[in-house]
Amino acid sequence: MPQLLPSRDIDIASKSRDVIARALARAALAAGPVVMEEYARQAGARSKADGSPVTAADERAEEIIRERLIQIAPATPIVAEEATAAGVPMECGARFFLVDPLDGTREFLSRNGEFTINVALIEGCAPVAGAVYAPASGRLWFAGDAAFFCEAPVGEDLPDETRWRRLRTRSAPPRWVALASRSHGDPETEAFLAQLPIGECRTAGSSLKFCVIAEGGADVYPRFAPTMEWDTAAGDAVLRAAGGVVLDAGGEPLAYGKVGAGLRNGGFVAWGDANAARGRHR
Repeated sequence: MPQLLPSRDIDIASKSRDVIARALARAALAAGPVVMEEYARQAGARSKADGSPVTAADERAEEIIRERLIQIAPATPIVAEEATAAGVPMECGARFFLVDPLDGTREFLSRNGEFTINVALIEGCAPVAGAVYAPASGRLWFAGDAAFFCEAPVGEDLPDETRWRRLRTRSAPPRWVALASRSHGDPETEAFLAQLPIGECRTAGSSLKFCVIAEGGADVYPRFAPTMEWDTAAGDAVLRAAGGVVLDAGGEPLAYGKVGAGLRNGGFVAWGDANAARGRHR
């Protein structure tokens, strides 16, 4: 393992969420080159104990992100997908990082480019900062108190602020645009969407769906098939900061740090217009 650089602890408890978001964005960007290196190799995958696929890209990216997070905040616990799969205990205190080094492994293997690198900070059971990086397209979304998008080619650092675009969700139009998972569709989702004024339904992979809603490009994303907290935390952080909301089956904001449930999410719906979400939860 490479030797770590001297610690540059950003003292998370005292820094603004926007400062933290920039640090998370840089951690995600740092993992981009190894993910794209493995993508170019067209390497295959092996199955984990739960049957889900894992690639060298997952493992190499996670190592880089963990190193970056340790450098910037060594006292903050890190819960990462591949380490957890390998048996590392989930250490979820009042504040911890959640890492999905390659969200959309199936999209990665099918080579459609719709995979992301996700890094988030959880405080008080909520995602308060996060970064979602799509290295195949060089697009980055990140958020603390505010949400931003920028172009970020692989191998480059976080662009100057003049190249960031502030994100806000849109008010629900008369006919909504819905997003659905490309790899995990189900009849329950179709039944839910049938109750809404949907004019168009699109599919997309990974946490990109949260980001499209945060940009104002869609209105609702229901997900009733299983997910893990690291799948959703970074995209959830971006959407919340942009004015949206992610609600569980009871109509409450999706909670994080559910160690008793093995960090598994129940069904949820992501909404761009929080007012339109009222009374419409599953």
